[in-house]
Amino acid sequence: MKRLSELPAWLRWSLYAAGGVLLLTVVQTLEGTDRLTSVTSAQSMLRWAIPILLAGLGGLYSERAGVVNIGLEGMMILGTWFGAWGAITYGAWWGIVAGIIGGALGGLLHAVATVTFGVDHIISGVAVNILAPGITRFLSSEILTNIPGGSITQSPRVPGVGSATIPFLAGGTIGNWTTPDLFGWLGTREWFFISDFANLLKGVMTRVSWVTLIAVLLVPLTAWLLWRTRFGLRLRICGERPEAGEAQGIDVYRYKYIGVVISGALAGMAGAFIASPELSGIYLEGQTTGRGFIGLAALIFGNWRPIGVLGGALLFGYPFGIGLRDLDGSASHGLILVNAIGLAAVAIWAFTRSKRTDTVLALALSGIFALWYFTTDVVPDVWINILPFVIVLLVLIFFAQRLRPPAADGLRYRKGQT
Repeated sequence: MKRLSELPAWLRWSLYAAGGVLLLTVVQTLEGTDRLTSVTSAQSMLRWAIPILLAGLGGLYSERAGVVNIGLEGMMILGTWFGAWGAITYGAWWGIVAGIIGGALGGLLHAVATVTFGVDHIISGVAVNILAPGITRFLSSEILTNIPGGSITQSPRVPGVGSATIPFLAGGTIGNWTTPDLFGWLGTREWFFISDFANLLKGVMTRVSWVTLIAVLLVPLTAWLLWRTRFGLRLRICGERPEAGEAQGIDVYRYKYIGVVISGALAGMAGAFIASPELSGIYLEGQTTGRGFIGLAALIFGNWRPIGVLGGALLFGYPFGIGLRDLDGSASHGLILVNAIGLAAVAIWAFTRSKRTDTVLALALSGIFALWYFTTDVVPDVWINILPFVIVLLVLIFFAQRLRPPAADGLRYRKGQT
């Protein structure tokens, strides 16, 4: 395990993903279903994961600058309204731009409160979350009600930016030529694990929104920007040792402002995506349903690293994607066994490190999930909705000591302090 921890992050997370797919393959074979690794499940997972990913990346910029941003939910709400209004008024791509601007304004408000006036970060974030629904409702009453098909709680249909299928890997087109479909061909072979992995990969490469492609590309871009550039180094110093940064001549306030505004912009982009045809195709009051908070959970799960945030977003988006198409409940039922096996693996991991309490707790939870699985045939619909939060709690319980937030994250900073 020590060697595994020394591997590059992208390779380590790829191995985690391969292990997860292997587990899903085994469970769905026992359950007698193919929904856990189907193409449509992967497509739904990706659509649900993108807003979580963008919110998580937004939180990463803010918290790496030392500002906790629980106002991501409110900034996402602003993004849904401005994104829908911009798309309806000026076109689909301008809607994405408008959503980004709307979220950035929310981020600017949070930065003014926390950085300039030293307001507690949690209080300011809660205030943004409270203000955003009120602001969007007022704007709806003044603007959307004057648009045919609009009302105080919803907008007319929102146009989309379009999508693409990756050529050669998923059978996309180049001009009028339909390219070969490598993953589709592998999926039809019905080879254990290989075909299941191929189906998942085909799903995340088929009819992918251009915004989705941009969001995924933001992961390596963020990793490069924060860990390979002077800007990123200065931003991270502001979240680790702002006093040292000030001593070196860094304008700490300015970098904190930049981090929080970028955070809001990405959350606004997530909101615009929610209002796009990829998810809903309409602005609807209250449609974010806590995704900003799930984005923060993905940030914690990913240990404040871009590739980890992506992994967390996909993991949290997966249950939602499964729930949409699991008409007979077999896939949801199978996820109970996935949890039981996963917790058994955690127990083994804790035992090898002489963590007796964690070992006993993991074994007990594994036994509870196993008993639930073998004594039931169906599960309540609410189970799929709470599963992402259950995963967060389990990560915090068993791996909190391995998590490392920025040292000065959430601390009030005043210029000249020592």
